[in-house]
Amino acid sequence: MRKGCKYGTHRVLEPKGSLPQPALKIDNNMEIYDNEILIDVQTLNIDSASFTQISNQANGDVEEIKNIIKGIVAKRGKHQNPVTGSGGMLIGTVEKIGVDLEGKTDVKVGDKIATLVSLSLTPLRIDEILEVRPEIDQVDIKGKAILFESGIYAKIPEDLPENLVLSVLDVAGAPAQTAKLVKPGDTVLIIGGTGKAGMLSLYEAKKGVGITGKVICLDYSDAGLDRAKKANLADYYIKADATDAVGVLNKISEITNGKMADITINIVNIPNTEMSSILATKDNGIVYFFSMATNFTKAALGAEGVGKDVTMIIGNGYTKGHAEITLQIMRESETLRNLYTELYA
Repeated sequence: MRKGCKYGTHRVLEPKGSLPQPALKIDNNMEIYDNEILIDVQTLNIDSASFTQISNQANGDVEEIKNIIKGIVAKRGKHQNPVTGSGGMLIGTVEKIGVDLEGKTDVKVGDKIATLVSLSLTPLRIDEILEVRPEIDQVDIKGKAILFESGIYAKIPEDLPENLVLSVLDVAGAPAQTAKLVKPGDTVLIIGGTGKAGMLSLYEAKKGVGITGKVICLDYSDAGLDRAKKANLADYYIKADATDAVGVLNKISEITNGKMADITINIVNIPNTEMSSILATKDNGIVYFFSMATNFTKAALGAEGVGKDVTMIIGNGYTKGHAEITLQIMRESETLRNLYTELYA
């Protein structure tokens, strides 16, 4: 019997005693333990902050992007960007199920699934990178991956395109957590509101605040803001540089008559946007940092430095039902489904 820890600590090589996500290196030997699932990988959906950093490092050169990704996996045994610390997720076919999990899981060999745990903790082997699609942060590969006993996943539904499913499930935590947070009458600001996670979160925020609340979409992209307007995802649309904290403060103050936002959700993929989020939020309000580019030291000390009493939450990519909530958006909104199919599938 070869049974590993349900959380995957048996795969950690360095430092010993660590969990797989914060580990510097994990074992990516694809001989599975009795409580693991082997996946034949088709596509990696790289976290937006991570892909942006890799692309910038490579100056947009696709071959260099491939080299950087392969280098990360070769060194770490997983795809965990050493700069952002983030990973992404994958889609693939179940190749083998450990004997301890047989009959205890709702998947079988041959099922196509999307993993809902980060690539930053997933043992991964890349044999070949077939294609890089920079516009949607996706990489097609030949390779294998391991899902631990504690790992969560979603079966690919038959009524939605695979690449669309992979794209939206990669950010499923954001709209689902938004749905949990907002309540009727709230003023909700979403920074980075025209991106993949942003528009889904706008949709859920608009549902949650009802006719008595308001949703503010802030982004720097003219094209993105136009798309969000056409989809009627918010009540106000602001073009602003999210790194300009005072500029954002002034614009939100103007829209809210100085009351500021009850809830600010940060979903940008660039650094130095912490203070914009904090200053735009009223005292005793909530700032939810979904951005993997967030520096939590800057956020904590920055809030203290300006005397802001706000509750700051680290974005959790998982909440119960997040996959179902996000896929349901694609079924509910023909406008968003068509838009996301065009952009990401």
